[in-house]
Amino acid sequence: MATTNCALREHAFRIFQAGIAAADPCRAIKKSLFANERHIEILLNLADSSEKRIGNWPKVHLIAFGKAACAMAKAAQEIIPAQRLSSTGVVVTNYENVMAIGNIEVIGAGHPLPDIAGLNAAKKCMERVNRAQKNELVLVLVSGGGSALVPCPADAVTLQEKIAVTDLLLASGATINQINCVRKHLSRIKGGGLARMAIPADLHAFILSDVLGDDLSAIASGPTVPDLTTYADAIKVLNCKNIWDKTPTRVRHHLEQGNLGKIPETPKPGDPAFTNATCTLIGSNAISVKAMLETSLLLGYQSQLYNEKLCGEARKAAENLAIHARQLSESGLSRPIALLAGGETTVTLTGNGRGGRNQEMALAFAIAAEQHGLTGHWTFLSGGTDGRDGPTDAAGGIVDQDTVWRLRESAIMPQKMLDNNDSYNALKISQDLVITGATGTNVADLQVLLIHPTHLE
Repeated sequence: MATTNCALREHAFRIFQAGIAAADPCRAIKKSLFANERHIEILLNLADSSEKRIGNWPKVHLIAFGKAACAMAKAAQEIIPAQRLSSTGVVVTNYENVMAIGNIEVIGAGHPLPDIAGLNAAKKCMERVNRAQKNELVLVLVSGGGSALVPCPADAVTLQEKIAVTDLLLASGATINQINCVRKHLSRIKGGGLARMAIPADLHAFILSDVLGDDLSAIASGPTVPDLTTYADAIKVLNCKNIWDKTPTRVRHHLEQGNLGKIPETPKPGDPAFTNATCTLIGSNAISVKAMLETSLLLGYQSQLYNEKLCGEARKAAENLAIHARQLSESGLSRPIALLAGGETTVTLTGNGRGGRNQEMALAFAIAAEQHGLTGHWTFLSGGTDGRDGPTDAAGGIVDQDTVWRLRESAIMPQKMLDNNDSYNALKISQDLVITGATGTNVADLQVLLIHPTHLE
């Protein structure tokens, strides 16, 4: 096996790409939705084809939102007979993933921060759902990013106030579950709200997960499934992240009124909204990690799953991985090894630089590897499956044992860049950015660490 940096980097990228391919939303829909002139058949569990929902719905109202919305909607439209589709479908996705689809209105909207285009798109989605009648089907295609893409604030809250809260949460290092808990209680759509609107029609959701553990109530803030969180939980999140006092006054008032029972809670299990509502999980981070494992084995690596639910601060997760890698190397590796992970780390902003959690993790790993004495040839890649890491054009970063040296040769202090959360500019200088462009899917992040000990050369 070649041990040059170029060879390891090429292998790392191929393994990462295999993970993205496994989350192909078009293929996932075509494995779970079937139709003919007589009926429509929906698989409820991809692992058990006997679990089905079959109906002769005369009209299907197609709604899709998320980073994979276009591919999912295009696949569904190709399967469902045209005469069953009710009027024009509505698709909402991030601007980078917008594509033309016949007889479907595709709307670009803001992500990770919502914008006015997303608000108008959310209103169109609600209009279509409210139009559905008894014995008709509302087919909802949900993928990661949906929370930000279809903002529909509660009556007492403005879009700008909701954006301000989202911004505060993102900067605080809040987890995706914590962010969604708050967003559900500031929204008319999230936290089962869309399912409530669909009454009396039937509803089914195909869901592509970008959330660790595949909690359906957390993916796009769970618009079609029961919500177990409460107004009290949302208040607790803002307090524990020390941003309650910075939260807009009307947002705080809305949450307090809900906590007092003066505003209806999000629908819980057993609510009538879910009597005729079902869903299918069609893709996830775990499926992508499995594909990476298979590809790394084919490339000749001894493959190990390091962590299938990688979370926490990006730089701390990077340091822990660097320490683990050094210990493995010192124990004596008989073959080149691939350590693989999937998940979603967080970043608590302390500087004013530019970057995302994957770029921060990559830069932090390069620094930690030097500090903890990781030897041999190694390459580490951390990337977002959607192709966009934070507010940048990069999917993440790919670093090796020479990254820190390249930065210093350019008169750049790596630790100073990390402390300023300026991983994008650091990795751009060291030529270590991962640029894929928008991928049309989103199942959170993937990490690949390849190590080739020098004694095997």
